[in-house]
Amino acid sequence: MLHVVRSEFTRLAQRRTLLVWFGLMALFAIMVNTVMGSAVGQMDPSMPSPGVSFPTRAELEAPGGLMAGLSAASNMFGVVTLSLWAFFTAQDYSSGLIRLLVAGEPRRWRLLAGKAIALVGVTAVAVTVAALANLVAAPAVGASGISTEAWGTDVPTVIGEAWVNLFLSQLVWGALGLVIAVLSRSAMVAVSIGVGYVLVVESLIRMVDGAPVDQLLGTTLGAIANGGTAAVAYSSALALGATYVIVGLVIAGIVFTRRDVTD
Repeated sequence: MLHVVRSEFTRLAQRRTLLVWFGLMALFAIMVNTVMGSAVGQMDPSMPSPGVSFPTRAELEAPGGLMAGLSAASNMFGVVTLSLWAFFTAQDYSSGLIRLLVAGEPRRWRLLAGKAIALVGVTAVAVTVAALANLVAAPAVGASGISTEAWGTDVPTVIGEAWVNLFLSQLVWGALGLVIAVLSRSAMVAVSIGVGYVLVVESLIRMVDGAPVDQLLGTTLGAIANGGTAAVAYSSALALGATYVIVGLVIAGIVFTRRDVTD
């Protein structure tokens, strides 16, 4: 397994692609913090928000407001993570490399597990980049008139919790991209389906009275990134997110191990 993971890390080390990944994470963190202070109070929290979900003024002025940009931009980060996980997964099929990989490691489940482990590692680095960019850009919120006096309280805890919450939400986003890419063997299809469902289809579902919005994938992702919400407890969001990931990976594993890769 170590050899498989090392091989995946070697193939993931594409400087240009990784720079795009990390650069977008940093860019979105800076963008959200730049506009977050002035945007607070101007959006109706009851309306579906497929892109950025800004915190309330009270939440922004609390100790956790220092890292509020991460949860606010979690969907934007998620689109990047889903796209890159899908790209690196589908690339094996589009390049024909999958045939050589399967010939070298007949136990296909190891190939899929090794790729997932490697992508988890790179995602951790990407989330760290986003967190650092958020810390650099956070003072822009205070410049908009938001009180930042409480931001000096329990700083390590606030940063650590925000990092963990964003990381866990990104793992669900990434797993979604990997699963759809395995099933479709196309990064474009995976991105279209994954992003279209979470950001568009679920927004429409939320508009329907009586719809089970608390169980939707997008709602779960938002609750994880925010450390829980009024509608969904953090523990429930983690359990549901883990269920989505496990079910998805099991399906992807069955297809990956049984599908003919010679066509």
